[in-house]
Amino acid sequence: MDRSGHQQSTMSLLLNDGTPPARQVGFAVVGLGDRGANLLRVLADNLDAHVRWICDIDSSRLAKYRRRHPDARVTTRVDRILADPSVDAVVLATPVDTRYDLGMRVLEAGKHVFIETPVAMCADLADDLAIVARAENRIVTCGHTCLYSSPVRAVKRMIRSGTLGDIYCVSSTRANLGLDHGVTNVIWDLGPHEFSILLYWLGEMPTGIQAVGRDSVVQGVADVAYVTMSFDSGIVVNVELSWRAPSRLCRTVVVGTERMVVYEDAGPEPVRLFDCGVGAEPMRPGFGESHFARPSGDIVSPNIESTEPLDSQLSDFIQAIRDGDSMEYHTTLARSVVRIAEAADESLRLGGTRVVVPAGRHATTQIAPRRATAAV
Repeated sequence: MDRSGHQQSTMSLLLNDGTPPARQVGFAVVGLGDRGANLLRVLADNLDAHVRWICDIDSSRLAKYRRRHPDARVTTRVDRILADPSVDAVVLATPVDTRYDLGMRVLEAGKHVFIETPVAMCADLADDLAIVARAENRIVTCGHTCLYSSPVRAVKRMIRSGTLGDIYCVSSTRANLGLDHGVTNVIWDLGPHEFSILLYWLGEMPTGIQAVGRDSVVQGVADVAYVTMSFDSGIVVNVELSWRAPSRLCRTVVVGTERMVVYEDAGPEPVRLFDCGVGAEPMRPGFGESHFARPSGDIVSPNIESTEPLDSQLSDFIQAIRDGDSMEYHTTLARSVVRIAEAADESLRLGGTRVVVPAGRHATTQIAPRRATAAV
């Protein structure tokens, strides 16, 4: 039995128990590069979604995915998608310099939109998307899939419960041997993933940012950057971003007054909790000053459930569409991420000068706790 037959069989089973099934949410996927293909795969496997259109300007890509998804209509023109009333939401996985224009067209057509990160290349444009989404009573959400990662959520629970104590500093590295992206740089490419996790964990916007980097391959396109953030709470954060690494690495250390935690994406032990924090031992005879305590105590690797973050995120998006939930937290987070990237990029252009992050409202509430996939 093919996938569509399996869906019909499942729907019949739901009808037999006396509960009418909810209508599938109609989707279109625009952009079939690596990320778009992955989004298409997850949506096609979701029984609550119906992929009605796939779109790309590359006809060879369309031919490839048409064979895999024969129920979906194909097009190189977004206008055809926007004119179809059966499409409730559009997923945009297009180049970053096209996302604002396409996202605005989707919203103005009365459809919800899921945009890869970052949603736009400047804060004003990101704000415009949010304003139009609110006026149209539609959702604009962003591909901050890391927020649905079980290890990332485990660290959030530790911070929220006070397991780490007061947060002292955060050091993060996101690196790979990546391609130069032409219209952007490593801050706009890798930075949003790190910035979204930091905002989610800390619930606080940085007040100042300094960034230095180097364009070691393509002139004017930074492929390595070091971003330092300061916060009103006193937390200091340093983020290393690099396209010039021998292998992929996503690793973050959060240091608290009581304990430290190390998060390493795709590692065998994605979360390790160290039973030591930042403190000073009492003064001892013969010592002129207190000295920092050496690491001691247990190292715990908590059991982390294995889930696919992208599946959880898209399921959350679908449920929000059905419930009429605006997903305001995600919209605000996407705008805040763009503000941070914009400030870091400006500091980079100014040779590391400290840039004040423009005031912007950042929600500190958690992702809608009423959904099991979003509970923290």
